[in-house]
Amino acid sequence: MANYGNKLSIPEAKEAMNRFKIESASEVGVNLKQGYNGDLTSRQAGSVGGQMVKKMIQAYENSMK
Repeated sequence: MANYGNKLSIPEAKEAMNRFKIESASEVGVNLKQGYNGDLTSRQAGSVGGQMVKKMIQAYENSMK
């Protein structure tokens, strides 16, 4: 079985992705802390992930202009 996990294609991007995640969480009112955030509800985690996807789509659309 493949183990995809949350591995980044470019390991050097880890810090930028962490900043992006924290910024996105802040925008939807979820307070992330450094390290373990397993105490988030599914709703909170989903809203952070959804916000990240929304911002990535917006950035892609803007790059097409």
